[in-house]
Amino acid sequence: MTSPAMTEPSSTQSSTAQSLNTELVLASSSRWRRELLDRLQLPYQCHSPDIDETPHDGETPHALVHRLALSKANAVSAHFPHHCIIGSDQVAVFEGDILGKPHTTEKACANLTRFSGQRVTFLTGLALLDTRHQRHQVHVEPFEVVFRTLSTQEIENYVTKEQPLDSAGSFRMEGLGIALFEKLEGRDPNALIGLPLIALCDMLRQAGLDPLGAP
Repeated sequence: MTSPAMTEPSSTQSSTAQSLNTELVLASSSRWRRELLDRLQLPYQCHSPDIDETPHDGETPHALVHRLALSKANAVSAHFPHHCIIGSDQVAVFEGDILGKPHTTEKACANLTRFSGQRVTFLTGLALLDTRHQRHQVHVEPFEVVFRTLSTQEIENYVTKEQPLDSAGSFRMEGLGIALFEKLEGRDPNALIGLPLIALCDMLRQAGLDPLGAP
């Protein structure tokens, strides 16, 4: 397996923050997760994990995102022996089916056609691996979306405009995807974008990296 290239500390952090010994690592290449993590105003760096995300036979959606979130953190841990590493993974669940990223326009349109007028559950796995003390925390955050009744033209227009081919559920909550919904139900809407910040803040506090700690 080829090790992915190391990235620099988040470019949105100040030059002062970048000069610090950053203990926090985001095991993701997702721009959306980086933007969410930026909100906590903690210095961090990114490293893209390289793992097989294929579900195991008989694996439940909850078990899948739990395993993959921790696997992503573990996949980069050799590079960061004295850090706290964040891993996250998300799936959509509809009528018992696990739906990942559509990858094609046709699949995205097919998914949204199925979702029209229906309720879809999103499960986001979140892991914090502390390689300083060989500990980890894992949490699975549920969130539900009720879709409007969508016309074929609306679905095609949305997919053409936003190209949500790398997004679980075939939409982007942080973009035009909000126009697809009737209502949202859950504790933390950030989970729908890919990083449950409320749960993450709790994990970070337990690991001694409180976002509200002393400046």
